[in-house]
Amino acid sequence: MKRVGVDFHVVDGIFQGSRSHVLEVFRRVFRICPDIEFYLFLEEVEILRELSADFLLPNVKLIRMKHTNPVKRLSMQLPAFQKKFDLDLLHTQYISPIPSFCKTIITLHDILFESHPKYFSSLFNLRSKLLMRASAARATHIFTVSEYSKNEILSRYKVSSENITTIYNGADREQFYPGANGVQVIEEKGLKSGEYILTVGRLEPRKNHLSLINAYAELNTDIPLVIIGQRDFGYQQIETRICELGLSDRILILEKVSGADLASFYRHAKFFVYPTWAEGFGMPVIEAMASGVPVITSNTTSLPEIAAGAAILIAPEDISGLKEAMSSLLSSDVLRREWSSLGLIRAESFEWDISAENVKHVYEGILNE
Repeated sequence: MKRVGVDFHVVDGIFQGSRSHVLEVFRRVFRICPDIEFYLFLEEVEILRELSADFLLPNVKLIRMKHTNPVKRLSMQLPAFQKKFDLDLLHTQYISPIPSFCKTIITLHDILFESHPKYFSSLFNLRSKLLMRASAARATHIFTVSEYSKNEILSRYKVSSENITTIYNGADREQFYPGANGVQVIEEKGLKSGEYILTVGRLEPRKNHLSLINAYAELNTDIPLVIIGQRDFGYQQIETRICELGLSDRILILEKVSGADLASFYRHAKFFVYPTWAEGFGMPVIEAMASGVPVITSNTTSLPEIAAGAAILIAPEDISGLKEAMSSLLSSDVLRREWSSLGLIRAESFEWDISAENVKHVYEGILNE
């Protein structure tokens, strides 16, 4: 039986798109690849045991890897596990270990540090350019999550198009769907179904909460704005701006929201706004669409590809345009129904099962060489 190691350390970290991607894609891969033995490396192995029975399958081994700094993980822990478990293949997110003792696959969700460096620290940009470029050059195969990201990788890195596969993110239909379920979740926060505006994303500059807050301030509406996301670097300017505008009683920031509760917040929102500056995919857009909620998002990077005419697109710097888009959805039931219907249809194009099948195909090709 071939042995594949998967770096799952992202599951130990903050809630973000790459964490959802790892959990959703791989649990399906384990199910459809019973002839491959998988070794998952992370510290909080109990999380996986509780999340899904797929992580308890007989071909899945949960290996505790103590949480540490990236240098130690990449130069010591993962190489040691490669040897200890005699791996045929190691799959990591973004960066592969040095040294490496087996074939490697990386998933490069995006290389936004190349195209939008101002949204990242200088140290992160330098580290990423050195390590991700090197990882891409020596990887047996590369996965990414949109054609936008694939084209960016091809244009900036010296890799072959045959060695890159796009595996789109998706939305779990058992979790994200329209309807009335979960209304008690939002009511516990003092909210009413269909009577709040929602955005989801880490509190950091790239997600462009400041433009959203400034546009929201111009609406002069009593409908609350709900921001779901963990505080990250630069979050203080968001909280400062809310106070400056006197909006503390109308803007609700929720940091710790479970996956099931998040689905309820999507489902009962009046509409969803995601004016981010740059994304490799933009998973909240699909989750909102699958929940039957009208979507406003940016016209940059991957988002026009993902939305494909099923969302209102605005330039992220266009505060006036964002305000007008929100105003139109606030005032028109007809518009909201139209965008909701388009979104539901578009969301059907994104299936985790399809992405898992693509991963299986690549694995089998490499392992059978």
